[in-house]
Amino acid sequence: MTKRSIYVAYTGGTIGMQKTDNGFVPVAGFLTQCVQSMPEFYHEEMPAFVIHEYNPLIDSSNMAPTDWQMIANDIQANYHKYDGFVILHGTDTMAYTASALSFMLQGLSKPVIVTGSQIPLAQLRSDGQINLLNSLYIAANYPVAEVCLFFNNKLFRGNRSTKAHADGFDAFASPNFPLLLEAGIKINLRAGKITIANDTPLEVSNISPQPIGVVTLYPGISTRIFENMLQQPVKALILLTFGVGNAPQDADLLNTLKQADERGIVLVNLTQCFQGKVNMGGYATGNALAQAGVISGADMTIEAALAKLHYLLSKNLKPAEIKAAMLLNLVGELSID
Repeated sequence: MTKRSIYVAYTGGTIGMQKTDNGFVPVAGFLTQCVQSMPEFYHEEMPAFVIHEYNPLIDSSNMAPTDWQMIANDIQANYHKYDGFVILHGTDTMAYTASALSFMLQGLSKPVIVTGSQIPLAQLRSDGQINLLNSLYIAANYPVAEVCLFFNNKLFRGNRSTKAHADGFDAFASPNFPLLLEAGIKINLRAGKITIANDTPLEVSNISPQPIGVVTLYPGISTRIFENMLQQPVKALILLTFGVGNAPQDADLLNTLKQADERGIVLVNLTQCFQGKVNMGGYATGNALAQAGVISGADMTIEAALAKLHYLLSKNLKPAEIKAAMLLNLVGELSID
């Protein structure tokens, strides 16, 4: 029986870094050398794989929409040659990239798993070995055909994941959607669905950098902050509000938002809470935002909302069309009652 073959794209990040006198730094070829020195990656039960290291390697803090596009195009270029894809990425913006790829890769019939580590692969106690090993094994044997994020024995839906711990091994969470798969003594499917690769063509949507603002509300926040945030060239603004989507019932603030909506700026309401969803009809303070033209982001993560806005704004749709699409569950990124 022919082994399944997995394409590994090392974009950068901690997993492939080398220790130097100035701290950990990315070094070309070092990750590949580390993997080749570890016999467990070549166990008979493991799939065949190739590693492509990006040049230059990208620190995840420097990731931008242009890099999301490069990764998506790379997957498309190799789509018919491999049975699955593992993207090695820095943890800081991993959930943003996983979210963006979920919108960009249309018609997926093969798994795309984004992973990385908190400690470099070459170091003692690295979590990189188990994360990469499991990602390869799962991509070959439990192919959930969507963009996923694997970390600490958990496979998450990419656009439902968020970084929840700065320096712990249990670095990611999916606050509003169950795990796709969990790797314990046995590998157990949860919400994930195994699919068989088919001839459905992969279509890659182009994303270009978009001017999107994000503002976190706090008691006593000045309307002038919103006025400044809503100036050209901003096309959309994400408001991180209180509780189920509440904001101060300040006439100046609501008028500023209403004027922005009338200018075609898309205003999206997300809760600051780690878990739960926006319900703008629950309180008068939330309803006032709706009257000003603000739309609900439901239970999307900030990463998913930002990626979705980039995706929709890149299509040159009218503001009303973007607002309507933001309310729809396009690729599993939000829950519909």
